Amino acid sequence: MTSKHTTPDGLVIVDKPSGFTSHDVVAKMRGIARTRRVGHAGTLDPMATGVLVLGVERATKLLGHLALTEKEYLGTVRLGQTTLTDDAEGEITAATDASKVTRDAIDAGIAKLTGAIMQVPSKVSAIKIDGVRSYKRAREGEDFEIPARPVTISSFTVYDVRDAVAEDGTPVLDLVVSVVCSSGTYIRALARDLGADLGVGGHLTALRRTRVGPYRLDAARTLDQLQQELTVMPIAEAAAAAFPRWDVDAKRARLLLNGVRLEMPDTYTGSGPVAVFDPEGRFLALVEEQKGKAKSLAVFG
Repeated sequence: MTSKHTTPDGLVIVDKPSGFTSHDVVAKMRGIARTRRVGHAGTLDPMATGVLVLGVERATKLLGHLALTEKEYLGTVRLGQTTLTDDAEGEITAATDASKVTRDAIDAGIAKLTGAIMQVPSKVSAIKIDGVRSYKRAREGEDFEIPARPVTISSFTVYDVRDAVAEDGTPVLDLVVSVVCSSGTYIRALARDLGADLGVGGHLTALRRTRVGPYRLDAARTLDQLQQELTVMPIAEAAAAAFPRWDVDAKRARLLLNGVRLEMPDTYTGSGPVAVFDPEGRFLALVEEQKGKAKSLAVFG
């Protein structure tokens, strides 16, 4: 809930519609929230739907730290066709009868793509190669390589295997899958690599992101719903959900806000960003442990 003149600091969990870029959603939210200070925590491909975390006003300072959290997806992988973009947005570049691929072969292929793996992102992606977006190089017909990057696939599950026939008459298999993975993972690259491993090619035909860190689809609102009523998760609640919590007394709170590096309890060693709260429950800062002291990442108090 918000008035016309003040936009609260916090997160807005959007259920992104298909066909919108993440930037489109940010632009729309600037209009809804009546502020320029809106950003997103990690992009979602235009074809995909589901959880897109936006920060409004001071909460934009949280976004870079939230972008690094685990993601969860539901999707459909089509075996039997490869595309230029590794998803249904791109033109089909090859087609192979996939009807003979067995469930055992699929499971073996998925096992190879589970755990800590090296992944080559899709060529039609926003990754920069020597300062130029990969998709721009691809559209201009350049021949280039994207270096593989380490990603972690915590789980890759096939719920259903469906026989289908593509528009060009190719017998294909549609796999309904769920994936839990680290930030920076391309689900369409998983589809491409699974299809390549099985010798029939593959691409992603549908994708829905169901979770970003602690923020799930049930907390998300469509743009139409947000236009009717702007639902903002207060910054303190958002921080408490996403990061370990450290409650400090009033004296320590004052010192922290005056730039003093506080001694941190051992329990937070190596835990990444920690949310600091004062005795009144106000969210003061995001800090991380450095040589036993609290180094400020972003101050909110």
